[in-house]
Amino acid sequence: MTVSIIIPALNEAEEIGKVVTHLCENADQRLADLLVVDAGSTDGTAAIAAAAGATVLAAPEKGRSRQMNYGAGQSRGEVLYFVHADTLPPATYLDDIAAARSEGYPIGSYQSVYDTDHRLLKINAYFTRFDFMWCRGGDQSIYVDRSVFEAFGGYREDYQIMEEYDFMQRVREKYPFKIMPKATLISARKYEENNYMRVQLANLIVFNMYRMGFSQERLANTYCRLLKYR
Repeated sequence: MTVSIIIPALNEAEEIGKVVTHLCENADQRLADLLVVDAGSTDGTAAIAAAAGATVLAAPEKGRSRQMNYGAGQSRGEVLYFVHADTLPPATYLDDIAAARSEGYPIGSYQSVYDTDHRLLKINAYFTRFDFMWCRGGDQSIYVDRSVFEAFGGYREDYQIMEEYDFMQRVREKYPFKIMPKATLISARKYEENNYMRVQLANLIVFNMYRMGFSQERLANTYCRLLKYR
């Protein structure tokens, strides 16, 4: 098994060095490449990522789905591992992915834990151990066999939001999905910059709008109107 890590980034100078260093320090010969796909950051994200050990690619187009697809196309690994710039996977991530694939799961993700003692976020994290799609998200980091990723056409590039949820939902119709027993450490900054109830309300509204078939423009505009959103 060889793994390519793909991190989409835009103005993540505060976080990117930490996650790249962590992933590199806990890698072995199974790591084919670690790509940070930068969408024109103005805060030094690209230089920090390169100094920490990543190969930095300039995204031809801005947008997380486009950045992730571009990174996948430039990578070499048999397995694609998509990680957000503000999350830290377990140090055992390569072993965990290998174990999950050996069990017959070509796609999966971790559970969640937040870098805060906020009691309500601990409740959020608790529920991510269960197989509910509304508990899944890209910040839990997603691994997927390259062959499966390509068969499903990757992330939909017309999606401005919910692109990872959409991808997982499509793949799960054909393949089993592994919820790994460990958790990614996720930044609570979105909750701190807004507040817990506001984020929960925004997530609930946009999730239900998505299920009802609202346009991507409506979804993105609604989310950005409700929250300070990076």
